[in-house]
Amino acid sequence: MTDVDTTPSTITFDDFMKVDVRVGEITSATKVPKSEKLLMLTVDLGELGTRTIMAGIAKSYEPEHVVGTCCLVVVNLAPRKMMGVESHGMLLAGESDGCVRLAFCNAAPGTRIG
Repeated sequence: MTDVDTTPSTITFDDFMKVDVRVGEITSATKVPKSEKLLMLTVDLGELGTRTIMAGIAKSYEPEHVVGTCCLVVVNLAPRKMMGVESHGMLLAGESDGCVRLAFCNAAPGTRIG
């Protein structure tokens, strides 16, 4: 058995301040054809407008169960194309025992976190 270092690497406060985390309200969600993991979401980020975000949460959430929820979103990642769709952000989530859990939040869309 190989030892794996599970100690997180350290970043500076300035590095942390570069990450822009906002509250986003999921206004629509659909399964992505030919993908078991991805949902295509429309997320309202308040003053930042709406964005399409691809999220690997389909094994843990049905689309109709996330619509109307608010969660935490990293909004300043470079866009990334997934399954032919450009994703403009990343939802914050954790995984435990093969189950993904979103970081839900009770604040207005667009609220800056941190």
